[in-house]
Amino acid sequence: MKVACAIIENKGEILCAQRSSIMNLPNKWEFPGGKVKNETLEECLRREIKEELGVEIIVLEQLPSNQHNYSKSKVIELIPFRCALQTFEIVLLEHSKVEWLPIEELKTLDWAEADIPIVNYYIKNYK
Repeated sequence: MKVACAIIENKGEILCAQRSSIMNLPNKWEFPGGKVKNETLEECLRREIKEELGVEIIVLEQLPSNQHNYSKSKVIELIPFRCALQTFEIVLLEHSKVEWLPIEELKTLDWAEADIPIVNYYIKNYK
């Protein structure tokens, strides 16, 4: 299953979203996004961010994806994109909270397993 996620950058900080307690992987941190339906990766990302955070984004660049097996029946390909905000009023429609963190502090969060290699790649290549 293909899943697109947004590394949203703003003024030197990165948007990190905490999954709510009723979602799969409760309270884990992630880059927001979702499953690709009948659409391009960029269309998916713009739709998902609007649905989850109520904001519009600009997709800047695709980064290397990470395949992760949560179980034998649940394998995802997480495809990250660097993004910027087009609108700025975030409304939490799915997540319990968001944090804006400088890149040096990204590793302080308890990330969802599929996001960890993406966090590491981003820190290594964009610090």
